[in-house]
Amino acid sequence: MKKILMALTLGALILALAACGGEESAEDKNNDAKKQEETASKGQEGEQPEMPEPELDDVPDVVAEVNGEEVKKDEFEKTYTAQFQQLAIQQQMAGEEVDQGELKKQIADGMVGQKLLVQEAEERDYKASDEEVDDMLDGLVEQNGMESKEDFYAAVEEQGMSKEEITSQIKTQVKVDKLIAEETGEIKPTEKELQSLYDDAKEQREQMEGAEELPSFEELKPELESQIKSQKESEAVQKLAEKLREDGDITIHL
Repeated sequence: MKKILMALTLGALILALAACGGEESAEDKNNDAKKQEETASKGQEGEQPEMPEPELDDVPDVVAEVNGEEVKKDEFEKTYTAQFQQLAIQQQMAGEEVDQGELKKQIADGMVGQKLLVQEAEERDYKASDEEVDDMLDGLVEQNGMESKEDFYAAVEEQGMSKEEITSQIKTQVKVDKLIAEETGEIKPTEKELQSLYDDAKEQREQMEGAEELPSFEELKPELESQIKSQKESEAVQKLAEKLREDGDITIHL
């Protein structure tokens, strides 16, 4: 059974919040892609190196305290292990090793930011109706290629999470989404922003040997709008998390 991708649930906020400070440039991404291709090509000629294991012995029972609430070891380990496995594959392709100390710090920071957003959503007394929870659940079923909600719940339970736990998590996410929506307001990308993003994508595509020609601006416009909205939403979330962090009582024990 494949790992369930909780794209709309709280776990998706962790990396975005942990990434407050460092985005790769398009040039950096291109260089990384080339390096990965070269390493993958070499790897086909010889044996693949053994996958590293996450180092968890130094993780304390309480990873962090956020305004009196704890981020506990078991919660941290689940998130860290999942992210470590993804990053380890990428780094292995590039011929590099994961800096586990740095990754632990990033994940802990992201989980602190996540908890701050949840606390703020509760403070503002947002509600999650049964209909809203059901709509988000339908989205998760579709995203994960499931036939029904029953299949989705069965897959989640196989991974150690009960139906009650995932329902509670979805309710919390509905509230956080309302918080984010209030912070961002209505986002309307300008034609200039859309054209600039398209031009950047076109330039990158032209630098890639053998790449297909980019579809027209009009064809890609809906996707460009979605990308800009996501970017601005992410920036608003990070800004709010930073403000809550400044005002909060936070201790990280890693």
